[in-house]
Amino acid sequence: MAGKGKIYFISDVHLGLYPPEKSLIRERLLVNWLDGIKADAAELYLLGDIFDFWHEYRYVAPRGFTRFLGKIAELADSGVQLHFFTGNHDIWIYDYLPGEIGLTLYRQPVTRNINGKKFFIGHGDGIGSGDNGYKLMKWGFTNKILQWLFARIHPNASMAFGKRWSKSSRYAKGIIAEPYRGDDQESQVVYARETLQHEHFDYFIFGHRHIPFDVALGTSRVVNLGDWINNFTYAVWDGKELELHSIFPDKEGGIFRS
Repeated sequence: MAGKGKIYFISDVHLGLYPPEKSLIRERLLVNWLDGIKADAAELYLLGDIFDFWHEYRYVAPRGFTRFLGKIAELADSGVQLHFFTGNHDIWIYDYLPGEIGLTLYRQPVTRNINGKKFFIGHGDGIGSGDNGYKLMKWGFTNKILQWLFARIHPNASMAFGKRWSKSSRYAKGIIAEPYRGDDQESQVVYARETLQHEHFDYFIFGHRHIPFDVALGTSRVVNLGDWINNFTYAVWDGKELELHSIFPDKEGGIFRS
């Protein structure tokens, strides 16, 4: 594809993750990367946990993230289609970002036919069987009544809760994501294999696991986008192939691509 024809995928940046000074470095790095793809990006898929904590009220949104929000607004204004999938950390995004920036918000995985290839795209949490404890927690986070009750809390208190949650995160403590469990134990790969028994997809694209991987299942592939805490990875579709890439920060906040 010539010109603005590429499609980019990124997830698990966790902007706002404690400590704040490291989050700011990652935000600046992300903005530099977004500026670099602006010339050839037709679409950008943000596959969840872009924010480490987000909760918006009808008339109040979290402070911070100014550089990132300004840059994706610039991309949207230039014609790049933005797709934002809520993750388990930024599940409480409602209408502010869609209305203010013009992005499309998704709460469930979607399927897309792109240049004759079939994609299954989602954050990747809670899919398939098992992990019932996590699914119960997610049910609570998405329950309309519980969401309404949480929204009754004063923003100072709810944001303080979010900051405490961020500070207690294993990633804030420098713990690297659990290693790849193997093709028979990795839930996203297992889910893809089961799905392929009744419906074909060329690509399954997920986030959530914080480890980049690209697993072949026959003619299909399961791609996890990794994260921007330890791996700084993303995927790009050029119209023919999907490739997983890394970026490497330099001391001045610039980036090198692999």
